[in-house]
Amino acid sequence: MLRFYIPNMTCGGCASSVTKVLLSVDPQAVIETYLAEREVIVDSSLGETPFLTALSSAGYPDKQ
Repeated sequence: MLRFYIPNMTCGGCASSVTKVLLSVDPQAVIETYLAEREVIVDSSLGETPFLTALSSAGYPDKQ
C-alpha cells in the first residue's frame, strides 16, 4: 500500500482527477481518497515512483 499526502486536493473534482491520474499508471490499482485528510491510498503492485511522477505532472505533487 502506498500513501500520498496531496495538499492541493481540496474538492471532489480534485479527488476524481487524482484518481484518474493514478489509474492511468495502473488500471488495476485500488484507489481510496480521503478528501478531509487530503490523502490517497493506492493498493498496487507498482512502486511509488511512477505514481509520484504522474501526480506531479498533473499538478498534484505529493508532500511527504
